[in-house]
Amino acid sequence: MFEHLFETLEPGLLSEQLSALKNKIKRLAQDTRMGMEKAPSRIRILGMAARPAGAWFHAAASATLQRRKLHIHFHNRERNDITERTVSPQRIVHYRDNWYLDAWCELRKGLRSFSISQIKHAIEKDAKARDVAERKLDKHYASSYGIFAGEADKLAVLRFSAERARWVADEQWHPRQKHEFLPDGRYELRIPYQDERELVMDVLRHSGHVEVAAPASLRDAVVARLRQEPDLYGE
Repeated sequence: MFEHLFETLEPGLLSEQLSALKNKIKRLAQDTRMGMEKAPSRIRILGMAARPAGAWFHAAASATLQRRKLHIHFHNRERNDITERTVSPQRIVHYRDNWYLDAWCELRKGLRSFSISQIKHAIEKDAKARDVAERKLDKHYASSYGIFAGEADKLAVLRFSAERARWVADEQWHPRQKHEFLPDGRYELRIPYQDERELVMDVLRHSGHVEVAAPASLRDAVVARLRQEPDLYGE
């Protein structure tokens, strides 16, 4: 797993230290007493929709560790435009096989998450980064659902079929989720969220086996996505 993670990093950041650590892990894995000598051929890690970390990963990571401000040119996929921003990096995040930068954005006057692969240019500035308290970071980034940050202000109520419950009951969708089995065998999952986009995509993975009981706005968003599918296939 370490080797898989190293392969997603761009060269340049702590290259000597990481190389030494990687070699040490390889030597440990070759210890025949642990039965690990054939581990690389026996363990598979499959990435899903992974994107390269990008040419500016080392700049983002360096600014984060050195506590320096970072000036970036960032491509927003949704609007398909590029903005220049000065940010104070707080954390580097590896989420669903992709790398993100959590930072205080001077342009937006608040905390934001940036996909590092979409940073098109970056310059580490000779200015101390603004520090945000750990408690505030956790409240902003960890209370909502998935990669979309912001304090959760809505509660999704999802009811899965008894058949699908055999899978979903063993999954953790959110650290603060609540769940229960209903009398008819269905499984009810309650999830706090702020931005519905990623949640909608995860609900659609169980299409035909899940009912969005609340709120109405989330239900409408899922129905709207389902109604788009016939148009995509010309039906």
